[in-house]
Amino acid sequence: MARIVMKFGGTSVANVERIRQAARHVKREVEAGHEVAVVVSAMSGKTNELVGWCAEAAPMHDAREYDAVVASGEQVTAGLMAIVLSEMGIQSRSYGGWQVPIHTDDAHGSARITGIDPANLNERMSSGWVPVVTGFQGISDKNRITTLGRGGSDTSAVAVAAAVKADRCDIYTDVDGVYTTDPRIAPKARRLERVSFEEMLEMASLGAKVLQTRSVELAMAQGVRLVVRSTFDNPDAGNAPGSEWGMTGTLVCDEDEIMEKQIVSGVTLARAEAKITLRKVKDKPGVAASVFGPLADARIVVDMIVQNISDDGQITDITFTVPDSEFDKAMKVLRNAPDLEYESISGSKGGAKISVVGVGMRSHAGVAASMFRALSDKGINIQLITTSEIKTSVLIDEEYAELAVRALHTYYGLDKVEG
Repeated sequence: MARIVMKFGGTSVANVERIRQAARHVKREVEAGHEVAVVVSAMSGKTNELVGWCAEAAPMHDAREYDAVVASGEQVTAGLMAIVLSEMGIQSRSYGGWQVPIHTDDAHGSARITGIDPANLNERMSSGWVPVVTGFQGISDKNRITTLGRGGSDTSAVAVAAAVKADRCDIYTDVDGVYTTDPRIAPKARRLERVSFEEMLEMASLGAKVLQTRSVELAMAQGVRLVVRSTFDNPDAGNAPGSEWGMTGTLVCDEDEIMEKQIVSGVTLARAEAKITLRKVKDKPGVAASVFGPLADARIVVDMIVQNISDDGQITDITFTVPDSEFDKAMKVLRNAPDLEYESISGSKGGAKISVVGVGMRSHAGVAASMFRALSDKGINIQLITTSEIKTSVLIDEEYAELAVRALHTYYGLDKVEG
């Protein structure tokens, strides 16, 4: 018998019929003898509708009331899920984040979880009940409902799993696992059976949309094993022989649980990357702070950064990327930065960041060089390069993005093996 937290995203609970489909997955695990808790998102599109109502009511609304409104989406889903499970003969009860309770700070709209008291959930699970918890929300020390920011339901699920000491946290979504790249771009993409926390964290931050970065960070810190599964798989298919989590899915786990470590496990693509270059910046202590401090104050997220220093060490060129949507704002901030001295500023939108990720890169030299060679063979020019221990990223023109993904996917042997 295992203790499992099962999380269902918005597309998995988009209507009552889909909630019934999700509930059948819960019923399968309960009938297998497992102790189960469920975490749910709002129905697909509902959060956007609620956000729109807040903006319509008052563009400069109170963040505390915004959270009270937006958190209601998950409450509806949790109640419906508990009703459906009860109708199936499974004892169930819905819980708002404040009832668990899930404690957060008071940063309304983007709160952070500070702790969870698992006593209520442990009591229910131990007695055979299935608690259905609202994702995305908690309660502050001021006794107000808070929300965790978009995608916060994944984070809620991982936090609940850590609090109740679950054996794993199953994230049900509209795909059947983590793939070596986007199958819509490379039809030969393969589903990974296992991927390490570090690889998943890189993939999530580099453009893969399967899991939210915050949830992977929390899972890695708390040692919560994740399984990415599809709600739309047949709930009655049962578990595959030798598999602890089902017919399909990807286990996100510690690197030590992965026997064969691929040099490259995946290729990711992030579109709409803008490049900004400051030329002949006076190189003195604090120059980086004078560039990136004002951008941080303006809440502009900077990604790739490359700095070139002149031979005499007096001036430097700094190039970095921001999302296309933040390009104009970033240019304005830099032009008005009070302590920044430079000769010229230039930039362009429409870049694409291509990354190769794999824990095996730690012990294999030359992965970056081989990536550059593979792109060169396709006539693709590289504008920027950044590397870390388990990833290499390049910025290229967006028109070559899909060609680059397919070329690298094939080059590193990630295509499906036919037959």
